[in-house]
Order: sequence, then C-alpha cells, then structure tokens
Amino acid sequence: MANVNTRQHIGNLLVDRGVITIEQLHEAMAILREEPETSNRRLGQILYQDLGLNRHEIMREISAIYAFQEVFEDKEKISPEEIKEIKEHIDDLPNDIVDELVYQKAIPLEKNRRSVTVAAADPTDPELRGIIEQLNFKQHEIVYVRYELIEQMITQVYEQKNEFLEMLDDLDYEEPDIEEQTEEEVDEEEIDAEINQSMLNSLVEGFLVEGVRKGVSDIHIVPSGNASTDIRFRIDGKLQLWHRQEKVKPEAISAVVKDKTRNVDRFERDATQDGFIQRTVDNHSIRYRVSIMPMVGKQFDRKFESIVIRILDDRKVITDLNVLGLQEKAKADFVKAIEKPSGIVIITGPTGSGKSTTLVAALYYVNDPTVNVLTVEDPVEYLVEDARQLKIGNDMSFDQAMRGILRHDPDIVLVGEIRDLKTAEIAIKLANTGHLTFSTLHTNDAPSAISRLYKMGVEPFLIANAVNLIMAQRLVRKLCDNCKEEYKPHPETAKGIGFTEEEVRDTTFYRPVGCDKCTKGYKGRTAIMEALYFDKKIRKMILESGSEIDEAAIKEHAIKQGMLSLRASGRERIKNGVTSIDEIMAITIED
Repeated sequence: MANVNTRQHIGNLLVDRGVITIEQLHEAMAILREEPETSNRRLGQILYQDLGLNRHEIMREISAIYAFQEVFEDKEKISPEEIKEIKEHIDDLPNDIVDELVYQKAIPLEKNRRSVTVAAADPTDPELRGIIEQLNFKQHEIVYVRYELIEQMITQVYEQKNEFLEMLDDLDYEEPDIEEQTEEEVDEEEIDAEINQSMLNSLVEGFLVEGVRKGVSDIHIVPSGNASTDIRFRIDGKLQLWHRQEKVKPEAISAVVKDKTRNVDRFERDATQDGFIQRTVDNHSIRYRVSIMPMVGKQFDRKFESIVIRILDDRKVITDLNVLGLQEKAKADFVKAIEKPSGIVIITGPTGSGKSTTLVAALYYVNDPTVNVLTVEDPVEYLVEDARQLKIGNDMSFDQAMRGILRHDPDIVLVGEIRDLKTAEIAIKLANTGHLTFSTLHTNDAPSAISRLYKMGVEPFLIANAVNLIMAQRLVRKLCDNCKEEYKPHPETAKGIGFTEEEVRDTTFYRPVGCDKCTKGYKGRTAIMEALYFDKKIRKMILESGSEIDEAAIKEHAIKQGMLSLRASGRERIKNGVTSIDEIMAITIED
C-alpha cells in the first residue's frame, strides 16, 4: 500500500507541476493496478511507455522530485574527451558489475578512491543501489542523464563481450583427415568426435550472439573447401565475410547447427529442411529461422549443406507508421487505404525489401480490442500483439488455413503472400465481403501487380472492386552521417536517373566514403516506395481492360495524381542527403 501511496504522491506532484494532467494520472494509476504482482514497473515508465508522453520531460521531473541532479542537460552529444575519460573509469571496474549497470541503462561517470558517480536514465530504479554497492566505494552518487545520451555513451564506451568467441580464441584445431568415402559412409562417430574436440558449439553460439549485436539480417554458413567453412553476415542488404573456419569439416559445423535447431533431422543430408532456434541475447528473446539445403562441393562424395539463418528480433518491429519513413503522398494514400473498413492492400517487392515490416506497422495502426485480427503466414516472422497468428504445419496447410479464416469471424486479415489463384481468390473474397485484408506479391512495381493478379486468373471486375492500394517498395542503404562527402556528380549521371538541370543545380549531392562507424560509407537502410492508390479512374481503366492490363496508362495516370515512381522516390531520398545516386541507380529500373 505504501508503494501505491508513493506512486500517487509522485503523480500528484507531476500534476501540480503541469507535466501531466489529472486524467493521465488516473489512467496511469489504473494501468498500475492491473499490473501483475511480479511487475516492477514504475509510474514514470507507465507514463512514457503506455501513454506515450515525453520520456525526458517525465524523468527529469521525477528525478528533480527525488533530488537527483541532472547532468549534461544542455548537450546533444558527449565530446570525445569526455567519452575517453568515462571509458578509463569503466576499464578499471569489474566487468560483471559494469554489465549489470549497462543493462539498467546506467554508466559510471566519475570516480576517485573514495566515491563513484553513476549516471542513469532512471535514477529511481530500485535495482541500481544494490549494483553500485557491489563496487565497494565508501560513497556513491546517482545523477540523471536523459536516455538518448546514456545510449550514446554506452555505444561508444562499452564493448559487449561475446564469451563464446573468447573461448574460440583459446582453441587449437588439428587438421582433420580427409579420406575418400562413398555416399553411404558418412562417419557419424568421427563428426561427433570433431564436434567435441573443437568445441564448435562456441563458434555457433558465438555467431548467433554476434549476429544480433551487429544488426545482421541473415547468417550464411557455406562450405568453402574440404576443411573450411565461410560464415557470412548480411548487413544492410549486403553479404560480407565475418569468419572463415579452417581445419574443421563443414559437415561437423552443419551437425552442430542442426543439433541446436528444432524440427530438423541431423542425419538427413539429401533434402531441404526448415527449423528454428530460440535464444536469449542481452536479456531479449531472439528467434532464428533456419533453412538447410544440400549442395555440391568439389568432392562429389561429400555431403555438403548450405545453411541460412534469418534473425528475427522483435525489438526491430516498427509499430508506428510515422517511423516507417513513408514520403508525404505515399503516406497519405497508404493511411487512406488502411482506414477503409474493407478492401485489400498489397505490398510488392523482392525478398528482403521490407514488406513484412510495412505490413506489421499497418496492422498495429488499425488494430484495437474491438476487431479480430488474423494472420496466415508461412512462416510467421514477427509476433503482433493482440493478433491471432495461425500456425502453418503438417496438420494445417496454407490452403486449409485460408479456408478456415473465412469461418473464424475475422475483421482484419493478413495473408502472408498471394502465391496462387486459390490464395488470390480467398483474399479477394475477404476484401469484397467487408474485411480489411493485407498481403504481398513479388512484382517489380505497383502496376505490374495488377497484371500478375489478372494472369493468375482473377477477373478484372474483382480486382477493380477489391483493391484499395498497391505499394511497391525497396530498401536502399543510407549514407553514413559521420563520413559522407559532398560532391558534384557529372550532370549526365544525375540526368540519367531523372534529375532536371534545375534540380542538379539546387541539390547537394553526397557520396559514400567509409569510416569505423559504417560499412563502406553506408549505415542502415530506408525505404523508397511507389504507392498506387485505386481512384475511380484506375478502377474504370481496369474494368475496361481487354485481354491485357495497360500498366503504362495506369502508371501515367497515377503519376499525374502525385504518385512517385520508385526512382522518383529515390530521387527525393538523394535530395534529402539520405542516399547516393549509385545506390538508387542500382536498386531501381528506369521509369
């Protein structure tokens, strides 16, 4: 009860200071009362996590109420000199205690022989004092620093240790004996001995952890010789070699991955297999989707396999449409399309173009407790709160799930992919019978998706009536803000992707350079998009189409209505200094 009274008192002070309204306090207290007994969330967290209030404004006032001093209040960035000093303090302290502090979003700021000062994003966190007391200083002080600065400091001064990779450094590998063997003579005992001897467990666990920490989307494990295996990371859409494991048979590494993967058979080497791994990395639950395929090596009698592991990190799920970075017209049309009570919204693009990310953000936008949201995906990539995500497996095929959802009283349905006429017909039927439907297609641009549906066998009048919007998208690499370089491109190069002479004069162009903070001048990715909204004219054009959809005419009309083509969307990203001419030229085709 005392805890509840303390929260109420803090809340009343925040109301008195004009930081929150009395209605917001009542709402936050109601949420706290519903929290399970095991929850240790505090009032401030409820206010910025659940009610969406400004984190810094809330925590600054709560810190002031508890008399915690704020430091670096006027700074946007911590200077290199300050970072160096903080790093020196951290290097002198026990690693395990620093790990615990960093997990609580706190970091040692200053110290001498008698005292230590710790900066924290939430100085009221009850866990902090116990951790700081383990440092054995006679005195300690906790100060408040806003969350963004704490994140900045942690990124620059704290090096997360990968204990699995550290173990690998201490290992000595013996060159394995490569003897010719027939297909039936894969020596399982020899592979087991090699696994135990070389501790390949550390390598596999190490790259699973490292992949998450480096923001990798896919890990590729590929035999590169009789006794060597390449491990490649896909970062910002590009594969790069992370590690080459020598002196170990590729079959042994495959066996370790299989042993850790659910739903796969370690002893099956002639068929494709799919499974998954689940791990907790840095206190977050991470899912890994594993795809295994047999491949041919230089030695035809060896049973090599290629393995690709997709990292599914729910922390990367974008639940706010504003964070997606949709350009103005595309965003307006997209919101208009998903706010309709029925109809289908289709996202198109190749694998890895961010289709799932866009669809999940759209689902969060329209989802609320009054509607039944069903998803049918194979496989399910990201978990969506309050949605019922159907599990495809041996007992329920994709087709069976699609038929089943018609009887499951849905309001909003996500169909992972329109893969054939059956899927298309059910998705169109849902859209035409009062359901808001989302799905994906693999096409180059938005108008060609109409042709794809038509060629699948969907009647033009059904397409015209069912579709709200088709949006094609691609992911392009963003230039690194730390090292990008201003330059003047050759006018013909700029004109080659659609810039006018006037735009060339008025635009500041940048190109990649490369530094220790990025990969060859690029860091992160953003989307370009072509959002084709179905207005009356486009519906009429589809209805009146004969034996073939006139994609060019549809695209021309849409552009007149303000739609940006993929390349035009890319030009806007260039004008904003986000990406380079080379990147847009490589990702898009001519308009």
